[in-house]
Amino acid sequence: MLASSAAWGRAEPIERPDMAHEFFSDDWIAAVESMRDEAPEPNDVVKDVVINLVVTDTPFGERHAHLAGGLLEQGLDDGAPTTMTMPYDAARLLFIDQDQQATTQAFLTGRIKVTGDMMVLMKLQTAPPPTAEQAAFQERIKALTI
Repeated sequence: MLASSAAWGRAEPIERPDMAHEFFSDDWIAAVESMRDEAPEPNDVVKDVVINLVVTDTPFGERHAHLAGGLLEQGLDDGAPTTMTMPYDAARLLFIDQDQQATTQAFLTGRIKVTGDMMVLMKLQTAPPPTAEQAAFQERIKALTI
């Protein structure tokens, strides 16, 4: 599941959070952030995990974010034990399309690079499938993503 703590560089809220926006754009971040309070509780495996994300090759420049408890937040977390660096298209495969086969291929071919504690990612492999509520929330995020 993804959500954001703040729109990157936007002081004002977007007018229509139900409109679709390009993945990782300022408007997309703002729309996802507007849903943050509705995010379901993460499972026990995910709730304490913090991973930094560096997304390169976006139409908006390099983006820095982190996952904390399953929610996407702006900026890097100084305490995160792990950093994943990946191109924009691989980030979309992982977070929006949730294409495990393509994501694994991107990792195996070096398009997704991991630095720091690899055990954090291994821990995520033990997470149970999303609940119906978590899956529905992710579908809402997909629906607002171009």
